[in-house]
Amino acid sequence: FVASWPQFGVPSGLFLANLAALAVNTISPDQFLAWGWRVPFLISIVLVGIGLYIRLGILETPVFARLAAENRLERTPMIEVFRRQPREIALSALARMSEQAPFYIFTAFIFFYGTSVLQSTRELLLTAVLAAAVVSFFSIPIAGHLSDRIGRKRMYLIGVATVGVFGFIYFALLDTMVPGLIFLAIVLSLIPHDMQYGPQAAMIAECFTPRLRYSGASLGYQFASIIAGGPAPLIATALFAAFKSGYAIALYILACAIISWIATALLPDYTNRDVSQEYEGV
Repeated sequence: FVASWPQFGVPSGLFLANLAALAVNTISPDQFLAWGWRVPFLISIVLVGIGLYIRLGILETPVFARLAAENRLERTPMIEVFRRQPREIALSALARMSEQAPFYIFTAFIFFYGTSVLQSTRELLLTAVLAAAVVSFFSIPIAGHLSDRIGRKRMYLIGVATVGVFGFIYFALLDTMVPGLIFLAIVLSLIPHDMQYGPQAAMIAECFTPRLRYSGASLGYQFASIIAGGPAPLIATALFAAFKSGYAIALYILACAIISWIATALLPDYTNRDVSQEYEGV
C-alpha cells in the first residue's frame, strides 16, 4: 500500500498537463503560437523546484542504509544485476507491457482518435482525461491496499486480465460517437491500468535482492517504457491506418495483456515475506 503512494506522480502529472492544455485551449491559435505555448513550460519551473526539494530530502531505505553501513554495496550494480538476475529484469519489463501500452493509448492516442475519427471537441477529451486522472488518485492506492490483502501477483494479474478485456469495451463505447459515452469510456480507462500500477512498485522491487534492488527495478521498469510505452501511440496509429477499426487496437492491447500475464505468472511473489535479507543463490 505504501509503495503505491509515489505512483501518484503519474495522475498528478496527467492532471496538471491536461489542466494546462485546457487553459491554453481557450486562447486563439495565433495567441498560442505567439506566447501561449510558453506558459505551461514557465509554470513547470516551479514543479522542477518542488521535485528537487523532495529528492534532496528523501532518506535511504533502512535496508539500503544497513547494506551501506556493512559495506556490502555493489561497486557496479548494473553489471551485477544483468549477470545475476537477467530473468527478473526481462520479466519485469514484459509484465509492464499491459500497463504501459494501454496507458499511452488511453491518454495520448485518444486525442487523435477523438478529434479525427469521433469528431469530438478537444475540450471534451481534455476534460475526460482530467477526470480520469482524478479517479486514479483513488484507484491506485485502493489497488495497492488490495495487493497487501490478496497478494501482489494476484492483484496485478486481475488488472492484466481486466485491461485485456476493457480494450474492446473502450472502443465500443467510443465508436458510439455519443459524447456522454465517450466521456465515460475515457474516465473509466485508467482503472484497469491502476489495478496494475498500484501493486507494481512493490511487486517489481521485491523481485530483486536488496543489494541489486534499485538497479534491477529501474532497468525492468524503464525497458518497458522503451518496448511498450513509447511505441504504443505509433503502433495504435499504424493499426488504425491499416484496418480502419479501433478493435484492431483492442487486439493489440489484448496481445500486450497476454504477454504480461505470462511474464507476471513467472515472477516470484514475495507478498508478506521478509525482503530485507539477501536472496539465496543471487
